[in-house]
Amino acid sequence: MASSGRAGQGKPKKPTPGERAKAASDAHKTIARNKKARHDYFIEDRYEAGLALTGTEVKALRMGRASLTEAWIEIDRNGEAWLQGAHIPEYLQGTWNNHAPRRKRKLLLHRAELAKLAARVAAKGFTIVPLELYFLGGRAKLEIALARGKQDWDKRQALREAQDNREAQRAMAAANRRRG
Repeated sequence: MASSGRAGQGKPKKPTPGERAKAASDAHKTIARNKKARHDYFIEDRYEAGLALTGTEVKALRMGRASLTEAWIEIDRNGEAWLQGAHIPEYLQGTWNNHAPRRKRKLLLHRAELAKLAARVAAKGFTIVPLELYFLGGRAKLEIALARGKQDWDKRQALREAQDNREAQRAMAAANRRRG
């Protein structure tokens, strides 16, 4: 029995519903971003940390409701990192065991990462800021950054550069439209 074609040269296999669901759960789903952090700080190093959450917090996050605008990260005397000031609103269908919206939440990092962060924060001018809260593979993750504060003139300069880039892009687009 001779085959007329090469093996594996047929139509691409259509994913099953289970494969589609797995791909969707493994996808990076952003819940909240801290845009102000990028404006107020120079970002040095980035880390991905897990979060120790309660069940109602996870359900509220899956609804896409959270805020990192007033959040910060603190390392305590025991060498543990904590997310402070993040707002995860109460779960609407929660009962008496619902969570407090602004409670402090433990960050899950490797011991070496914690030691490195603690040493850098002890140095003057560095802080740890939350950048983004997201789901990755069904688990809540927080992107944090070791950052150095910007002065007011740094912020003005960054805004000026962004505005100049936008104007240059507009001019290029207008020139391309006239030419083509």
